[in-house]
Amino acid sequence: MRVAGFGFRKGAEVASLDAALIAAGGDVQAFATAEEKSNATCLQELAARHGVTIIPVAKDALPGVPTATQSNKSHARFGTGSLSEAAALIAAGPGARLIGTRVISPDSMATCAIAERIDP
Repeated sequence: MRVAGFGFRKGAEVASLDAALIAAGGDVQAFATAEEKSNATCLQELAARHGVTIIPVAKDALPGVPTATQSNKSHARFGTGSLSEAAALIAAGPGARLIGTRVISPDSMATCAIAERIDP
């Protein structure tokens, strides 16, 4: 299972998330982000376009998740170095690994990271 994790600023548009998704590698079965962001219109629209579900990640599940990249803002707000990386890893499930580090949309409004879990 491949999951795209997203972090994004208030006011981000679908194009921002889509650009980050494409740069991260695209082909996924689900999207994930912090529960408080999971109903954002931009994410809902992108999920509908791609025909995938959104997995909301509880805020209390994020602190301490080790990530490849580090953001001071993400640490302060979510307790982890990268919301997109942590959300992707949690949503993909036990044994998941990052395909690559988070990528940032050209307008700096969104980040995306893809995690993969290979089922036995």
